[in-house]
Amino acid sequence: MLRIIDARTGEPAPAAPARRAPTRVEAHVRGRDAGALRVLLVADLLMRALELGGTPAWAVLTGTAEPDRLRKDAAALGIRPFEDGAATGHGPAVGQGVRVVAEATAAGAAEPVAEEEDEGGAEGGDEDARDATTVAVAPVRPAALDLDSDLADPDAVRLALLERHHHARVELDAAVLDEARDTLARLRRAVADWARHPSRPVPGEVRDRLRAAWEDDLDAPGVLRLLRRVETDPDLADGVRFEICAYADRFLGLHLTRDVGSPP
Repeated sequence: MLRIIDARTGEPAPAAPARRAPTRVEAHVRGRDAGALRVLLVADLLMRALELGGTPAWAVLTGTAEPDRLRKDAAALGIRPFEDGAATGHGPAVGQGVRVVAEATAAGAAEPVAEEEDEGGAEGGDEDARDATTVAVAPVRPAALDLDSDLADPDAVRLALLERHHHARVELDAAVLDEARDTLARLRRAVADWARHPSRPVPGEVRDRLRAAWEDDLDAPGVLRLLRRVETDPDLADGVRFEICAYADRFLGLHLTRDVGSPP
């Protein structure tokens, strides 16, 4: 079962209702910067993990004064569209609510929740916000992204953010982005090569370990560590490596199979 750390209690909490009713995922951000994009990225990972586990999910965006520009930036990072929380109202009946916010917002939620909801247009009022399980996302440094240059290679930015757990700060400097680009290039070359070999099913043990990682508080770094082992495991056939990476990428969203079919 998918569990996340609830910032209100510091304890694990289920992110999916017991009877498979939809989960409402609210990404609440104030600005348009790297921290806001990371909040949306974590909400995107949560949506992916829920759907991989068979739980339908509904994503809404609240709090920002620039929703259209933020959605455009998020789309460049491969983040799915979020509906406007102010415009959609309560939406379909849901069995669970999860609120994804910046760490600073979660830390101060006891007092400013009502003010945030009034400014950002989130529906349901402060009572709904206080009752929702809350995921706190650590900041990104520097907060200001050069959207023209950094988002010119958005998958590298996404990978750099995924390399650190969302409870840990990320330093998004030139060296980190260069390393992410190199890692992506290496993985995509390998996946394209493995795709030329006969396909084999993902071993049950590997599938279970991948699911255990992302169902443990959205542990993207744990998923990436498993993929690094897959690259060098002598007991895995190349066709198996391909299927493992393709399966893991349903959570990571890094377009690892992008170069399949391209010339060697």
